[in-house]
Amino acid sequence: MDVSVKNIRKEFDRYPALNDVSLDIRSGELIALLGPSGSGKTTLLRLIAGLEQPTLGSIHFGAEDASHKTVQERHVGFVFQHYALFRHMTVADNIAFGLTVRPRAERPPKAEIRRRVGELLDMVQLSGLEKRYPNQLSGGQRQRVALARAMAIEPKVLLLDEPFGALDAKVRKELRRWLREFHDRTGHTTVFVTHDQEEALELADRVVVMSQGKIEQVGSSDDVYDRPNSPFVFSFIGDSASLPVRVEEGCIRFQGAPVGIAPRGGDAGEGAGTLFFRPQDVTLVTDAGTPALEGRIATSRRLAGTRIADIDIGRPGEPHHVEIEIPLDAQAANGATLRFRPTRWKLFADEAAS
Repeated sequence: MDVSVKNIRKEFDRYPALNDVSLDIRSGELIALLGPSGSGKTTLLRLIAGLEQPTLGSIHFGAEDASHKTVQERHVGFVFQHYALFRHMTVADNIAFGLTVRPRAERPPKAEIRRRVGELLDMVQLSGLEKRYPNQLSGGQRQRVALARAMAIEPKVLLLDEPFGALDAKVRKELRRWLREFHDRTGHTTVFVTHDQEEALELADRVVVMSQGKIEQVGSSDDVYDRPNSPFVFSFIGDSASLPVRVEEGCIRFQGAPVGIAPRGGDAGEGAGTLFFRPQDVTLVTDAGTPALEGRIATSRRLAGTRIADIDIGRPGEPHHVEIEIPLDAQAANGATLRFRPTRWKLFADEAAS
């Protein structure tokens, strides 16, 4: 089922939680809504579900305008962070709940419900646990029961709100892999909310990066990590360093000194800007006559097969620290001087200068 969000605005007490948001989700896609708290990602999910109504704009399921349809009329499955299972019901009864409360004319026969529950238990790898109660299950098992319950009603769209947020890191990683495999088997259109960038990058076909009620960028994991289109996306996705620079006569300068790299097509023009690069995307410069960033190592630490160095590259009275990755065999004593320059970077014009 295709889902199309068109020019959505959502206000709470006249405060815009979402402002002119548009998004097209293709049938069968697994989409991640990623952003910090307050970015509007959960509000957007609730609007798609029908739990909230838009102030302006519309939401289409396929060719049908579903903006004012109820949750039941939209046939969506919803999975919450904290499971929301019925404690007094067995696993089987929890999964069957959405089918057993349908109006009599729409309710499947009991034998069909049992068959459907059995299929779902097998699908979420919980066969044999149908008579247990939620308090007899682990957190990961409870979340899989919640997913099976959402799938029981054969939803057009599956929506997940921070589905692994209440679980510990190891279980979350296992369930992420399991959810991707589950999605590939079922082929449902799936939208999930997360603030965990690793989760979004690992799971999603496309990532929707949100900030302050707007969509900053939509793209594959490679797009948003390797080709961020705004300072926010560059700083939010992955580790990054940023420098206030000036572009003068085709040369990028930091605190008046050349960095050793030049603007490229699509970069900011002459004037003030901000240079972004990732800690691993640098090369050390040993030739004293070659323009480069230079500073003293404040601290360094071992991280697996590399070393992370915190370097103060500011001039006296104007400290500016960046972290870069350096080889394990590099001279990294505190106070040692290090020269380097970025090998991959993005230059953005400052808003005041653009």
